[in-house]
Amino acid sequence: MTIESRSKGFTTIPYGKLGIIALPGCEEMAEKIDKYIVKWRLESEDEHKSSISFDGYFKDSYIVDVSLPRFGTGEGKAVIDQSVRGYDIFVLADVFNYGVTYEMYGHTVPMSPDEHFANLKRIIAAIGGKAHRITVIMPMLYEGRQHKRSSRESLDCAIALQELCSLMGVDNVLTFDAHDPRVQNAIPLRGFENVSSGYQIIKSLLNTVENLKIDSKSLMVISPDEGGMGRGIYYATVLGVELGMFYKRRDYSKIVNGRNPILAHEYLGAEVEGKDVLVIDDMISSGESILEVAGKLKDLKAKRIFLCVSFGLFCNGLEMFDNAYKDGIFHKVFTTNLVYRSPELKQREWFVEVEMSKYISYIIDALNHDSSVSKLLSPSERINALLERKGLKQKS
Repeated sequence: MTIESRSKGFTTIPYGKLGIIALPGCEEMAEKIDKYIVKWRLESEDEHKSSISFDGYFKDSYIVDVSLPRFGTGEGKAVIDQSVRGYDIFVLADVFNYGVTYEMYGHTVPMSPDEHFANLKRIIAAIGGKAHRITVIMPMLYEGRQHKRSSRESLDCAIALQELCSLMGVDNVLTFDAHDPRVQNAIPLRGFENVSSGYQIIKSLLNTVENLKIDSKSLMVISPDEGGMGRGIYYATVLGVELGMFYKRRDYSKIVNGRNPILAHEYLGAEVEGKDVLVIDDMISSGESILEVAGKLKDLKAKRIFLCVSFGLFCNGLEMFDNAYKDGIFHKVFTTNLVYRSPELKQREWFVEVEMSKYISYIIDALNHDSSVSKLLSPSERINALLERKGLKQKS
């Protein structure tokens, strides 16, 4: 979908007046999305502009004013400063934004995922059932890594989804590159969209990296573990290149920080010597695993290594990546703006930000019209068209 095709208008009326609510930490993303939708709707050629069904369709802004004040004890509440009766509400929630802080007993406290999730529930409670429909856009899924039970442990992601949908009335949940999309089985009667950031990452890669050849002799895709093989298979297939993977050899005799420690990463796949390599993963948490994988690929004489992830969390700081970059272990890190990026990260020479706000704008605009988003959610055609425009499409 392009701005040109969007300007021709939709064939369906809006589901309700559009309202965008940004939780703390999502204001920048919401403003970008808002500007795109305002621009598109003002430029649209829809012949039904004057219809009552389009009341409130053209506005200077679709952002709903809300506040989330905190008491000195750390308790909070949500206040919506305008009527949202009959609105089609989209709530943006970055539950991993540790850059948001609040005061509690005189101490400045960074917000944890649990506190962001509590704010999300407060906003929904403040809406009080008056909205026509509520869609939660949570780019990185809350508790997404705690999606299955392997012993006597909680199923936090499933419980959170059920709480939002079954108890609080959320109609749709939209997330990106879920750690395991099968968690949607927890809410089988509600909408759950798992969106890929593959097109935007590949586009950013092609626009940033010079002399990148997309063929099986020059490029490989690597999955850093067996759990990400599905993601790696997709990238390798649309790019038409070879796929390799690492598997984690663990010490099952002990548990450290809730999991069995990794003894080593072992490689399976074709030869990487002399090839550029894309290491594809859903997130960088501490970064230890992906840097170990990159180091092993360098030992196997890979050429340039690009770390392509949806969410760059960098929980243990940036020093490890700075050192690895100086040592030539990797060339660039590509990660989206779907979660918080610290000012220090944005200044790094090795960091490339992948912009996603325009893509989310398309999705929100389409959903507000109850239009199909199938083509938006499946980027294969757009990736193929991008490769053709760049003259990189392999002939079959």
